[in-house]
Amino acid sequence: MNILLPIHLYHAENILNCRKTFEYRKVYPKQKIDKIIIYVTAPVKLVLGEVTVIDILADTPEVIWNKTKKSSGISEDFFYTYFRNKNKAIAYRLWKATRYTEPKTLLEIDISYPPQSMVYLP
Repeated sequence: MNILLPIHLYHAENILNCRKTFEYRKVYPKQKIDKIIIYVTAPVKLVLGEVTVIDILADTPEVIWNKTKKSSGISEDFFYTYFRNKNKAIAYRLWKATRYTEPKTLLEIDISYPPQSMVYLP
């Protein structure tokens, strides 16, 4: 199963350039995830690429940060601000990012609305 995730341009570029090998979320997916399709949020509003998910970690924010910080692509402050007041953190371990030669619109992948969180794709 693939998911479409809205990601800010800075983080999307770090994923596509393999400087960020973990993507963090607050909700565990309901299905096994094979790939993340990267939708860059406004003002870009385009699908720039995809990345393979090789593992999903779930634990307290402290445990997740300690396991992933060297490849997080973000600061510790940013991480803990994102997970403020949460007792669970999710980290997708990423591998083999692919930047599309031509960015795609949401309509080109049969999505008619900008996602607020993950969208499952066939």
